Amino acid sequence: MSSPENLFTRFKAAITSYSLPERFTYPFYYQPHPLCELAMQELQQHLATQINWQHNFGLEGDTDSANGKMFGVLVVKNSDGELGYLSAFSGKLADSNHLPGFVPPVFDMLAKDSFFLVGQQQLNQLTRQLKPLEANPEIAVLQQQLAAEQTTCDQKIALHRATMIEQRKVRKQQRIAGQNNLNDAEFELLKNELAQQSIQLKNELRDLTAHWQQQVEQATLKLQQLTDVIDDIKQQRKSLSVDLQQQLFASYQFLNSSGEQRNLAELFLNTAQLTPPAGAGECAAPKLLHYAFQHGLTPVALAEFWWGISPKSQIRQHKNIYGACLGKCQPILEHMLQGIQLDDNPLLTNPAAGKTIDIVYQDEQMVIINKPAEFLSVPGKNINDSIYVRMQQAFPDAKGPLIVHRLDMSTSGLMVIALTKQAHQNLQKQFINRTVEKRYVALLDGELNEQQGMIRLPLRVDLDDRPRQLVCYEYGRIAETRWQLISTDNKQSKVYFYPKTGRTHQLRVHAAHINGLNTAIVGDDLYGSKANRLHLHAESLTLDQPVTKQRLHFQLDADF
Repeated sequence: MSSPENLFTRFKAAITSYSLPERFTYPFYYQPHPLCELAMQELQQHLATQINWQHNFGLEGDTDSANGKMFGVLVVKNSDGELGYLSAFSGKLADSNHLPGFVPPVFDMLAKDSFFLVGQQQLNQLTRQLKPLEANPEIAVLQQQLAAEQTTCDQKIALHRATMIEQRKVRKQQRIAGQNNLNDAEFELLKNELAQQSIQLKNELRDLTAHWQQQVEQATLKLQQLTDVIDDIKQQRKSLSVDLQQQLFASYQFLNSSGEQRNLAELFLNTAQLTPPAGAGECAAPKLLHYAFQHGLTPVALAEFWWGISPKSQIRQHKNIYGACLGKCQPILEHMLQGIQLDDNPLLTNPAAGKTIDIVYQDEQMVIINKPAEFLSVPGKNINDSIYVRMQQAFPDAKGPLIVHRLDMSTSGLMVIALTKQAHQNLQKQFINRTVEKRYVALLDGELNEQQGMIRLPLRVDLDDRPRQLVCYEYGRIAETRWQLISTDNKQSKVYFYPKTGRTHQLRVHAAHINGLNTAIVGDDLYGSKANRLHLHAESLTLDQPVTKQRLHFQLDADF
């Protein structure tokens, strides 16, 4: 096992003027402590100049095969009371779990002769066995034969049943005619004859069904002789994969400050996903804390940053600070940080406290308001104060859902409120039919080279890191935004956004994504960098009055 002194990095710069934080970093949303900022600067300098290993971060040259990485620093105090820091990367780096100066993984699944590699070899061997079996052309031939036999069977039986129905109608007519025209003896003979005809048709159906079922069964048996072998290997592979996964979960053992260990399976047992998502336990933060607890180092402050090109789906800016992901890290870090005093969770603080809502327009059917930035449209998981609650208080006699559309919590600007059920239905229909005209103004943290354009990037929620959104062409919902450059000043661009759709965080993602404008909105704490506020404002709104149908236009200039 590595000595803690090997990875305990002393600050190159003097730190005597730095004060220590009173409590440890709340890992999911934070402003990094100055000591962490210094540690990150030193680590980034190392990344930019080291020559011991090679990894294509996409910062220069080839970007097709490039991938950025999340790095973390943990400021710690050793047994002598000396301050330093530990460094870590998420996942693998330069195709390795181990690089000089970085803490090792909590569990090294790539260690030589590890059960994981052995299991992977067994899985690969089963996959290799499957490929020629699945590629056997005889399977396709037999599948076609079986389909043909089944089709013929269904057609023959259906044709015979149709004949039986028609014959039943004929016999019924003959029975009626006989009853009217024949004497009792003749009518009895007719009934017996008709009954025999019915029995004969039923027997023919029985024999026909048996014959074609036998044909189908024979074709099925021939096919199964080939597919049963494939299914058996697939089942072996599935069972091996499940066993390997459970063994892997049990091998990731995480320490906390009390020396308690819990594995991945235990930590995710009571979560919504029940089982750990892919990559759980491989992030920088759990690695850093585990190594610190393992070697008697006291955690002081934590920070993580992105280095390199952004992924194609997520939005990650080079050198930007990011909190730990909720889906993968929250259950792990909650255990690891037990007993350690943390900074307050800022997401539990009501950002709307003390703020007022200005009414721009009001009639009997609707109200147009100016929603302040950092103000929820509807009650959240932890905070009830919202536009909805304030409007309920302001208009206690209003009927219906009130909220017609939403603005993101951090977005300011014009928002319409319905005071009656009928008005709500009408206004909502206008939004659905896209007859409402909306224009947003935003300040971007970069210069644009074009004057206008259209962004089409489908969006879905990041299941591992809510409420962030991902660009996803497979499962994402269509999202379209037209934009127009207003001005450029001081390396920032002011733009108009005309959203055609209204997806969560649409404008923020379309601005920040590498395939969008590739420059985040100023103050975007999710997709860019924090500032005094998110510089995004719903400036203009045009719609029809729900009763009079008069076209109304409202404009409210942004304060930035």
